[in-house]
Parts: sequence; C-alpha cells; structure tokens
Amino acid sequence: MMIKDKYDVVVIGAGPAGSVTARFAAENGASVLIMERDREPGIPVRCAEGVSHKGIEPYIDIDRRWIASDIDVAKLQAPNGENVKMYNNGKGYVLERRIFDTALCEVACKHGADLITKADALDLVKENGKIVGVKYKYLGEIKTVKCDIVIGADGVESRVGRWAGIDTKVSLDDMETAVQYTLCDIEIEDKTCEFYFGNEIAPGGYVWVFPKSGNTANVGIGISGDLAKEHGPKYYLDKFIAERYPRATITYTVFGGVPTAWGLEEIVRDNIMLVGDAARQVNPISGGGIVQGMIAGEICGKVAAEAVKKQKFDKKTLKAYRKNWDKRLGKNQKVIHAMKNKFMKLSDPEFNNLMKVCNSIPPEKMTVPRLFKEAVKDDPKLVMEVAKTFITAKFK
Repeated sequence: MMIKDKYDVVVIGAGPAGSVTARFAAENGASVLIMERDREPGIPVRCAEGVSHKGIEPYIDIDRRWIASDIDVAKLQAPNGENVKMYNNGKGYVLERRIFDTALCEVACKHGADLITKADALDLVKENGKIVGVKYKYLGEIKTVKCDIVIGADGVESRVGRWAGIDTKVSLDDMETAVQYTLCDIEIEDKTCEFYFGNEIAPGGYVWVFPKSGNTANVGIGISGDLAKEHGPKYYLDKFIAERYPRATITYTVFGGVPTAWGLEEIVRDNIMLVGDAARQVNPISGGGIVQGMIAGEICGKVAAEAVKKQKFDKKTLKAYRKNWDKRLGKNQKVIHAMKNKFMKLSDPEFNNLMKVCNSIPPEKMTVPRLFKEAVKDDPKLVMEVAKTFITAKFK
C-alpha cells in the first residue's frame, strides 16, 4: 500500500486509544493514517492486560484468539493476610495484548484508515507556526506526511504533546513506577485476579497477579513515584515473588511508568489532540487505561471527523473533544483521583480493618464501589462526591 502525501488526520501510536480514534475518524469520513514506530501494534507489551467485558464489547467483537483467560473474581489481600473476594463486578478478561491490539488496528483499517509500521515520528511539521504535518523516519529515510490534525496516542511518554508545547508533566505522587514479570510454573486461582496491599509490599500502590493460563500469570507491581527513593518497584516485586513463588520461571519482563493523575489540563490545541495515556486518561486507582483510552478514542475520532467536514481545525472547534470527554468520564476521573489519594495512603492497620469490614458484608453485596465507599467513609465530603457519581463501570 502506498502512503499518501496528505491525510486529514495522522494518529501517532497504534495502541487501543490510537486505533479506536483512527477507526471513528475514518468511519465518519476523514482520511486517516496510523503511524506506529514498532514492527506491529501491541509490542512491546507494557500492561497487566486486564479488561472488563463491558468495557471492550462496544469496540470489537469478542474473539477467543486474544483472550488468555476469563476473570470472574477479584481477590484483595490486606497486609495481615486477610482477604476479601468480590464476585459481582462483571465478567473480565486477561488479554493477549499483541493479538488484541493488532485486531483493533485491523478494525480501523477495515473502516478506511491506512497503517504504516516501523515509522518513528520525529517531530511536528510547522508552517508559520501552524502544525501542518509530521516528520518521521521510515526504513532509514526521513519523510514528511502532511495533515490537518495530528493526534498523539503515543503513550505515557508522549513526545507529541511536548512537541506541541503542551505541559504533559505529572507529579511524582501521580506517577507509579512499575515492573511486571510473566511467571510460569506457579499455582494460581482459576478465573481470579489478585491484588495485594500494604506499605511493606507495595508502598502507595499494590501487587497484582493476573492469570494467563493454568500455571502462568502476569505478576507485577506499581508503587508511588514519591515513595520509590529508597527502594524501586523491582526490589519489592522480587521480594514478593521470592516469598510467594520461589520456584517460578520468569519468561517476560517489562518496566514502565503509569500515570495515576485525573488527566491533563490541556489535551487540545490548534490542529492537535492527545488521547489515551498521552492525555493521562487512566483510572487513577487501578492504573488501567485500555477502556478509558478506547472511550476517549471514540470521542476524539468523531470530533476530528466533524472538524474535517467543517474544515475548522482550531482549538475552539477541537475543544468539543474535551467537553464530551469530561461529560463522559473526565469529571468522574477527578472523584476517583481524590479517592486514590485517600485509599493509597491508608496505613497497614487501616487496610487490615477495611478488609475485615468488607468481609462482614454479604458476598452478593460486595462490589468495588462498596469497597471504596467503606475506605473513604470517614471523609463526609468525599463520600458525597462518590455518591453523586456512577463509578461502578470505571473500576472494572
């Protein structure tokens, strides 16, 4: 396939947020190029790979090819070993992200988007101060593609945002530093995602165990960046694995940062939008961003297509994306962020007591929203904010 010299929209990054953005822009009439710097979408995998059925179903037909395991139960364990199991949060999956991301990108291409891989975006092209395209490196050559809108879907590091002059920084306490191993030859609970809390286990964060098969799981940790000065996440994860899975074999290792802010103040400027991790559209408590990124991508793609129809690419026009995102999820993200600041700062005795309280609740009534309401019940103002939001789906 020949890449054209000019597109209406160039999306940089072929992760879930980028592919869904491209799909909805193309579906609604825009010419779209997806630019991916790796050899294929979905690599390297830098994700625990957990999603809810409800979250992904609107965007792709469920295919067992990219489902590693089904999840029905969430198990949370306190520092003292007491745990609570939750059965009422809907069906979930642990994905094979490489296959899943490729499938999402294929959907975008079926709707008319073009894709180029091994294309590393180097900078934005500007004329008279206006963004008019993207400079990139492809097979050793420096090339340029013109466009009316650039959409940065290039992850947590988002060079696109910085090139556009957008302040993409987040504070250390809103950035988790993370490590994950894929372990084999371990005993795990079937269809159960496990979460371990405690300041000796994961200060300001948690350890997760997401099963991928009968004896294989993604086992990772995220800890608050401001608490990682003395020991980094690898120290805590290695300690956890030595105690819990001493005979495990590590088959895959990944390091990375996870934004846990409520979002960026600015995600739109003239001729540019940011989406997904690049816009910090991540659940502030769980650090999960697949579903949030796809929801944002739908909104972003539709707004981009409408701008193309109107031939208006200024910030005022593109701000419809910000407005619709805030209405759909953005405002709730602020409440979840406030809850994160409360929940992740609980002391070990408070975590222990929280699990004890949750175990006194009938299993059929124990849900993630109920858990967090219990965690913040001594903060009346925050309880009221939680009560006014519909947060159930956001925590799955």
